[in-house]
Amino acid sequence: MPTSDPFCREAGTGPAVVCLHANASSSSQWRSLIDTLSPSHRLLAPDSHGAGKGPPWPTDRLVTLGDEVALMEPIFERAGTPFSLVGHSYGGAIALLAAVKRPQRVGALVLYEPTLFALVDSAVAPPNDADGIRETVERAQAALGAGDVGAAAEQFIDFWMGAGAWCATPESRRSAIEAAIVNVQGWGDALFGEPTPLDAFGGLTVPTLLMVGRDSPASARAVAALLMRTMPHLEFLEFDGVGHMGPVTHPKLVNAAIADFLQRRAVI
Repeated sequence: MPTSDPFCREAGTGPAVVCLHANASSSSQWRSLIDTLSPSHRLLAPDSHGAGKGPPWPTDRLVTLGDEVALMEPIFERAGTPFSLVGHSYGGAIALLAAVKRPQRVGALVLYEPTLFALVDSAVAPPNDADGIRETVERAQAALGAGDVGAAAEQFIDFWMGAGAWCATPESRRSAIEAAIVNVQGWGDALFGEPTPLDAFGGLTVPTLLMVGRDSPASARAVAALLMRTMPHLEFLEFDGVGHMGPVTHPKLVNAAIADFLQRRAVI
């Protein structure tokens, strides 16, 4: 269990918005959203386990999404009640679980392709649409076992962003990704091992915006499809020409949608 508050970027005043980042990323991915919303909102963007300035990934046990929610509890307390919760990819999976655990504190939920792959396996036994990321994790872990961190990062980044994405990644950004990719098996364990059933999310009454990119892998889109059929107060938005990393590659487009939703679903 966490013994101190995680590192958190904070800016702005007004209704609180907590932003949870993707894997192989950190709170820095939300800089553009912070700039967009901080004139009217208080933004809090923490680092999760093994990311940015967050605590090291535990090596003595399997990390669960519940552990990630527990790490964020001090940030949720600082945000007050209610607050809006924004999550992308792995951060979206954490946000979903946090909302289910304490729905009364979340006034609005914004998700960009939450990667809660356990839902896919529960709906349809493998082989299924989650096989793409399952196999990518296996290949990345094999590369790590062979001592090739760069090859592991290439497997992961190219799966989510397209072939050649890792080769096109500037050298200045590679070291942070390589430092994070050593946790790839842990990410997979947390996302495929989460026991919360799909119908638990059907009980959420919080207004929710679910966003996807039309060019995203089937593994992510399959999770979104299940949530669309289950969550009762959900708005769905699909972006043409955008993939899984939309909040990073197309921040103006995604941030505008987030700002519009939060304005319409004002949390005071």
